[in-house]
Amino acid sequence: MKTSRKPVVLTDVKNRSEFVQLIKTANNYLEIRGYTEHGYRHVGYVSNTTSNILAKLQYDTRTVELGAIAGWIHDIGNSINRFNHGISGANLAFPILLKMGMPPSEIGTILTAIGNHEAETGIPANPVGAALILADKSDAHRTRVHKNRYDPDDIHDRVNYSIKKNYLLVDNEKKVVRLVIFMDRTSSTMEYFRIYLSRMLLSEKAAAFLGCKFELVINGAVINNHKAAPQKLLLSKTETNVSEDDDIINFC
Repeated sequence: MKTSRKPVVLTDVKNRSEFVQLIKTANNYLEIRGYTEHGYRHVGYVSNTTSNILAKLQYDTRTVELGAIAGWIHDIGNSINRFNHGISGANLAFPILLKMGMPPSEIGTILTAIGNHEAETGIPANPVGAALILADKSDAHRTRVHKNRYDPDDIHDRVNYSIKKNYLLVDNEKKVVRLVIFMDRTSSTMEYFRIYLSRMLLSEKAAAFLGCKFELVINGAVINNHKAAPQKLLLSKTETNVSEDDDIINFC
């Protein structure tokens, strides 16, 4: 009699030697190229936030787990090259997940998510992928600047270092995904959009795929509000009372 194979979970993926090395290699390569941190801090944030988004929107537990897995390995393609790293990452992940015993249907969900998380070529094509886009594109924060490597002439360093606090809120009742950012004067909203405009536009599409509206709030102002609304409806008391000195990183 055949016995059913135990489902692959995030812990299995975290402990898989191939993924461990690919994440390290990708982060080292991007550091050499001058990019912000893409190691365990980033993939941990994206993994946790992807699964939290799906949980908040009441997806089933297996979809939530697949979101956590996709978030953990979404950037392994950077071990090859930054260009088309989503597609490279999906190709790298396939044989490893197959060898681990993950069903082809679940592998397909993860591959589509990983292969479509880049702003240049990606689209939200399934719930895991849409949540992954929102999680990945929301991760801008001063902790992404490499220690002792801050370059004031680098716009990526300036923008990330200026963000003292940000967090992602998911309101399933109102169907709103809201990214809240607090920036200091190290950089500016204009510089933020020089880097993140295409990513925020993709985030709007991702939220819409999940049946939600995406709102971007920077220093208390709703940047992409399409219709005028009373100020009291835009930010909750909790959001307006958050201290900018509190260095908590994003949460759902």
